Amino acid sequence: NKMAVRSQGGQKALGFVVGGAFLSGFGTVTAVNKTWSQSSWTPKLSRPSAKRLGTRRAPRVTAAYDVDLFVLGAGSGGVRASRIAAGYGARVAIAENRDLGGTCVNVGCVPKKLMVYGAHYASDLLDARAYGWDTVPAPLVWPRLIENKNREIARLNGIYGRLLEKAGVTIHHGTARLTSANSVVIESAQGMKEITAEKILVAVGGWPVKPAFEGNEHTITTNEVFYLDECPKKVLIVGGGYIAVEFSGIFHGYGSEVIQVVRGDSLLRGFDFETAEFLREQMQTQGIDFRFKTEVTKVTKEPDESLTAILLDGSRIEKIDQILCATGRVPLTQNLGLEAAGVELGKKGEILVDEFSRTNVENIFAVGDVTDRVNLTPVALAEGHCFADTEFGGKSRSPVYEDIPTAVFSQPSLGTCGLTEEEARAKLGDDGVVIFKTAFRPMKHTLTLREGEKTFMKLVVDRKTDVVVGCHIVEPAAGEIIQLVGVAMKAGATKADFDATVGVHPTAAEELVTMRTPST
Repeated sequence: NKMAVRSQGGQKALGFVVGGAFLSGFGTVTAVNKTWSQSSWTPKLSRPSAKRLGTRRAPRVTAAYDVDLFVLGAGSGGVRASRIAAGYGARVAIAENRDLGGTCVNVGCVPKKLMVYGAHYASDLLDARAYGWDTVPAPLVWPRLIENKNREIARLNGIYGRLLEKAGVTIHHGTARLTSANSVVIESAQGMKEITAEKILVAVGGWPVKPAFEGNEHTITTNEVFYLDECPKKVLIVGGGYIAVEFSGIFHGYGSEVIQVVRGDSLLRGFDFETAEFLREQMQTQGIDFRFKTEVTKVTKEPDESLTAILLDGSRIEKIDQILCATGRVPLTQNLGLEAAGVELGKKGEILVDEFSRTNVENIFAVGDVTDRVNLTPVALAEGHCFADTEFGGKSRSPVYEDIPTAVFSQPSLGTCGLTEEEARAKLGDDGVVIFKTAFRPMKHTLTLREGEKTFMKLVVDRKTDVVVGCHIVEPAAGEIIQLVGVAMKAGATKADFDATVGVHPTAAEELVTMRTPST
């Protein structure tokens, strides 16, 4: 292997010759070389010490390879797998061409949740009057929010780096690409480097996609939405999934006029229909303008810099400041060299794996969104941990995808675990399902009389076994509540167990253990 220079289109390109093949130099990879919007790739961390810290098994010795495990992608799944494998004594290296922490930390769960918190303060200030506080609406200083958010994300980037260093993982800041089943090349500002590995784990995540309508270059995705210079006065959200729903609530809370265009006839496809409809009613009551069963067909930019969207029926939405496309993500498998290694992909570009996250190539594995299984951060963490336990810890473990509690951080939030009512009826039959549900104004708003913040709770029960097979909640604390409901459901709790539990009074959650009369 050697460095080489080749002329390409009249320009000289630095490259690396591996097995007679010329690999292009840094900056020529397209999709995987993009950075988060307005976030430059900067190596901030010193190279970790060769000394392994903490108590761990003796290092594995595999003289034929440079490392025992090479990980592509330092997001949730990749970092967890790296740390656990290193803890078992494996020699681990990881490559990342953006900021450490992946989508979740940089342009996903974390900044989104921070903005969800912030979006509540305007209504909280108004609600305080009902409790005796003479507050006045405060002006929004959007740049301060973005500055504070960026500082917190930078802090988390540093934590991820220190966790990897402490575990003894070598960090490579650059773009890694497979050149064979046991080798990768890393392209970075320092040049190109080849590393051989006994096992390779791909954990590069996904990338947002936009609908292919004319003028979509004038729209943004979740890669850019966290870096806006100012809060849009009027925003159009395209999509009906959980990301679209969450950002409708965020921008509405910050005072934007929000219009949400949904191709289908309801929100949150795949969630419990009644629960999703209840959430839609609350959001609509708050003032969010939904346009169902339509699509954006064209976007134009006007002389005053505003945007105009034309819908399927020819109607126009004008004077828009920002259009956010929240219409899904695709596995980020382009330009990874998977073909060179013989790794099979699915129809969406996802890496096909078995229950132990192994690809069709025996020593190559994949976890997280790049496999398009259950695309949630905690699931990627679980997949990465199971992989490391199985391959390096002598514990054969695979993730369990049933009864995964999750939340949509809408306003109010939605929590869900287990089967929807529709899934339960399809599985158990109409006569095999018992539904318990309730809806009410939460105690906080008995004084404020605020509309659009009602609570809904629903239990789906297997009539034959009395086991609670589904729980669905709309409530500001739904995310906190559903986490512990998930524990109960994992333990196989029955409706009788819920009924025998003493409620915490006064709380909204006590309704889960006091519903006695079935609705069906």
